[in-house]
Amino acid sequence: MEERLEYNYRGLGVLTLCVLLFAVGIWRFGGGTAPVSSTFGGKAQPVCSVITDKKQVSLTFDTVGGNGDIQEILNILAKYQIKATFFITGEWVKRYPEDVKRILAGGHDLGNHTQNHENMKGLTEEECQKEMLELHAEVKALTGYDMFLFRSPYGNYDNRVLSCAKECGYYAVQGNVDSLDWKNYGTRSILETVLDNKELGNGSIILCRSGGKYTVQALEQLILGLQKKGFGLVPVSSLIYKENYYIDQEGRQGLIQS
Repeated sequence: MEERLEYNYRGLGVLTLCVLLFAVGIWRFGGGTAPVSSTFGGKAQPVCSVITDKKQVSLTFDTVGGNGDIQEILNILAKYQIKATFFITGEWVKRYPEDVKRILAGGHDLGNHTQNHENMKGLTEEECQKEMLELHAEVKALTGYDMFLFRSPYGNYDNRVLSCAKECGYYAVQGNVDSLDWKNYGTRSILETVLDNKELGNGSIILCRSGGKYTVQALEQLILGLQKKGFGLVPVSSLIYKENYYIDQEGRQGLIQS
């Protein structure tokens, strides 16, 4: 059944696919429990940072565009024995399947950045689910890995998008410290934007892009700068809470104390 699902998912309705994914155990949350979410003033929030006493942060990379720097990024991360989180798109998976495997083999998270990198707020509920589930099935077929982290393209999300992510078994993740490396202002700009950011602290999720012009040049110094501040770098999968949590109005995820 699972093999047939992986290769024939395009012919299935999205809701049917959701049911089948659940049935074959793709949801990885304990006891089959879906992730919880919180709303304030009727507005839901993704996880932008984590409330924790541990001095830890997460480096994340959106892999949109080419792959010319991906091996160098992986080499730098390996040099410092750091695990990061890579949010991938369907186009990137199709063009660079071996790089997808390399990321996973390095012990890093693979996260869902949608099939076509569209503005999810402009899609119907069915189209939103299709964007997530088609990519999920492709990565599962390629690597055997079940993704469970989702980042909405362009940082665009609303209650409907977050609800779709939850229904498809995903923790929705954004970030609270953006390196702005996509602006191509230079290495120094990236370092100052992150290391001097007033939002940088325990539980921060840092946004980078694998295709940024100066991202690789800044990466080693960025890692050293974060370590100098006393931060350990862990993947998002190790940073966030998987159950018994709340998310406040600023996207800070905290553990519910019993």
